[in-house]
Amino acid sequence: MPAQDELLATVRWLGEEKFLGRAAGYDREARFPTENYADLRDAGFLGLVIPERYGGLGADYGSYMEISAELGRWCGATALTFNMHCATMLWSSQMADDLEMTAEQRDRHEARRAGIYRKVIEGGAVFAQPFSEPNSAAAAGKVPFGTTARKVEGGWLVNGAKHFASLAGAADYHGVLCTEAREDGDADVRDTIYLAVDGTAEGFSISGDWDVLGMRATSSNNLKLEDVFVADDHQLMPRGKYYQAALNWPHMFMTLCPTYMGIAQAAFDFTCQYLRGEIEGGPPAGSARHSPAKQLAVAEMRIKLEQARALFQRAVAEAGVNPPKDARLRAYAAQYTVMEYANDICRLALRTCGGRAIFRSLRLEQLYRDSRCGALMLPWTPEICMERLGRESLFEAGES
Repeated sequence: MPAQDELLATVRWLGEEKFLGRAAGYDREARFPTENYADLRDAGFLGLVIPERYGGLGADYGSYMEISAELGRWCGATALTFNMHCATMLWSSQMADDLEMTAEQRDRHEARRAGIYRKVIEGGAVFAQPFSEPNSAAAAGKVPFGTTARKVEGGWLVNGAKHFASLAGAADYHGVLCTEAREDGDADVRDTIYLAVDGTAEGFSISGDWDVLGMRATSSNNLKLEDVFVADDHQLMPRGKYYQAALNWPHMFMTLCPTYMGIAQAAFDFTCQYLRGEIEGGPPAGSARHSPAKQLAVAEMRIKLEQARALFQRAVAEAGVNPPKDARLRAYAAQYTVMEYANDICRLALRTCGGRAIFRSLRLEQLYRDSRCGALMLPWTPEICMERLGRESLFEAGES
């Protein structure tokens, strides 16, 4: 495996030389960052978290989170959508390996994921991870997914709908979470099935306009599935194991967080460069940096950035199966802090840089809009994190 520093250097070079210059155009046109994905594919990054024995780069969860944050520093939409692909690979590799399985389940999963990884390494396939449904309670884990999968010979028949489905039309496969439809009982969250749906399958369709405030280049349209057949070999995790992972590997839901950590860093970097006179359209010769008021504002931004990064890195370092209660609660706190501080740092950046910084010819207004979208990211929105932090601090498991 290449060293983490080497992988970070590759992302930094791609970001500075290619992604940064394209970001405004993608945002303006609400167009998927296809060229960025071609660069990531050429660099071998589609296999970033696929284990080396399958031909991937073998980055673990912690390395991925740092690399993803660096990617978010240059193009938020690329980082956020690339997370969907990498999270699919992480869930089926490192996280699945930590779950309890029978020998038969593990052998079957090994054969299936080897086939999935070949599609990525040899075929350059991109995987999406549509999570949200019209009933947001499903994505939050409170009720079963409305999308269902009925077992048939050789595979599954999938019916349902997803929205905010990032990479719609750009991904080759969509990792769809659905509830197993049983003849003998009601839907149950424990019966969640995780299937890779071919984007060209009969009965699979994409609809809706994606013309939104921020993260405009994510192509997060609606998906509809009508009797879509998915072969058994496209089961991304064994039956029932997604539910087990959600309970026992909670940091799996933090992988959206580094995108916004990167955006926070980008807003701070922009502010310092702007006030030093290093950005065209900014104050001349860096005169603004002599203002005590602006120095205090930058100090406040720096403190928030350091607080968010320290909590983020602490939570990432504690990730793993069956973490202690304090580590799980710290993950909620980190998610909340990064998502909220990213937007607050962008707010301070706009106020500090002044009126000229709102022009769309500069980067800051896009960072501000993209940062605000972090509050909407299921399954761990800031409200859900706060609710769990309060409840789980006051009650132990099993208490009513």
